[in-house]
Amino acid sequence: MTSTETHSSADSPTDSPTDRRRWFALAIVMTAAFMDLVDVTIVNIAIPSIQRDGASFSQIQWITAGYALAFAAGLITGGRLGDIHGRKRLFLIGIGGFTLASALCGFAANPEMLVASRILQGGMAAMMVPQVLSIVHATFPAHERGKVFGLFGAIVGLGAVCGPLLGALLTEWNLFGLEWRPIFLINLPVGIAGLILGSRFITESRAPKALKLDLVGVALVTLGLLMLFYPLTRGRELGWPLWGYVSMAGSLVVLAALVAYERRKSARDGSPLIELSLFRVKSFAAGIAVQTVFGIALGVFFLVWTLYMQIGLGWSPLRAGLTGVPFSIAVSTAAGMSVQKLVPRFGRKVLQAGALVMAAGLLIYIWESERYGLSIAPWQMALPLIVMGAGMGLIFAPLTDAVLSGVPREHAGSASGLINTVQQMGNALGLGLVSVVFFGVIGEQLAPAEVGPEFVNAFQHALGWVAAVMGVIFLLMFALPSRAAQHVEGAEPEILVEERERERELVS
Repeated sequence: MTSTETHSSADSPTDSPTDRRRWFALAIVMTAAFMDLVDVTIVNIAIPSIQRDGASFSQIQWITAGYALAFAAGLITGGRLGDIHGRKRLFLIGIGGFTLASALCGFAANPEMLVASRILQGGMAAMMVPQVLSIVHATFPAHERGKVFGLFGAIVGLGAVCGPLLGALLTEWNLFGLEWRPIFLINLPVGIAGLILGSRFITESRAPKALKLDLVGVALVTLGLLMLFYPLTRGRELGWPLWGYVSMAGSLVVLAALVAYERRKSARDGSPLIELSLFRVKSFAAGIAVQTVFGIALGVFFLVWTLYMQIGLGWSPLRAGLTGVPFSIAVSTAAGMSVQKLVPRFGRKVLQAGALVMAAGLLIYIWESERYGLSIAPWQMALPLIVMGAGMGLIFAPLTDAVLSGVPREHAGSASGLINTVQQMGNALGLGLVSVVFFGVIGEQLAPAEVGPEFVNAFQHALGWVAAVMGVIFLLMFALPSRAAQHVEGAEPEILVEERERERELVS
């Protein structure tokens, strides 16, 4: 495909409005996104089984942290590579590499090989995941993206709960005596199908202007994120050593140097790794802030929720996984309604309502946990989980749509990488805060009879903090545009309107 043809395919998604190929392409990239979301959570359930198979505590930490570190550090670079070399090409490389790494994880001969394979898996996910939103942004016209992001929100809701549930089932079934290995091997048929179908149905797109990979920017962003994420990921297990705080403080210096370098790079040749001009788009800048804080809330909640059910209440992984089904259904249903019915009519108010609804669900959960204590049943958790899921669904899908609403299509990869990166940053910050808002209120040495009550009390304390964070998100959402321009067919991105106004001023 020539560059001219590529440009056309990227910038004219409405040329064939009845073309069903783009819906097949959507199904393929959404399946890949679901595979990644499940893989992030599925491993946690299988950790006891992996540990029984000979992995040390330190290796267990690296099995989870290695994936997160490689994923977070590579997201922005993966998005930019898609802009330069083609989003379809990078997606296929990513899903192919992810599938191969999953096979290596499943057939790992020892814990060291499993750790290395998980790091490779995270790096390949960083190539694959940013292309999902980029392909959607470049393939679908503005008036259809709301519906598409509604589906994306539903997939996120399903992935959040299906990971632990699927991990519990596969581990307990012990298929063919493979114990924990099927949690990785299940990716093989899905990945191979995605690779074959993606090569056929996804249309190639890339930035219309020739770009070069900013290697200095890649080095700076990778170093900065690793310096931030590594201490956050392993700080609690290592007792929060001094070097961890020094590393996190140093990461801010490195990221500040990155911003200064990217500004000069953009002025010099117009080919930076991070397109800083995106932050002049109000919807993008405000949406990124909301995404980060929202990630913190989710990072805290999902971890303490798992600890509360499996350690505090003593539930099996399967029982805990099944308890989350109402939450998943509520997220999926609310996400579809939000972008298709509510946001086009009420705009930003829908997202703000979602933040308040989610906070209300958290408060109901705190009340029920306090009332029923250790005797609480899964059906009694259904009400707060449904309310929380509805709130999350109202936020997540339209928020992604709002962040990308004013982004020029040629920078879709860079923007998508930034969105995914700040989500990971928020989650990592949330995981780091768990040591304060959850473990910080639990005694050092507990008798067996004290574990349950202490964990229940810590769960209520942590949920109070999450509810407060949702209040902060509600206030931050006032910075979002009241109406999303992408729902109006033919609407121009804000940044292009601003550039045209500056050109007019210069001419006059």
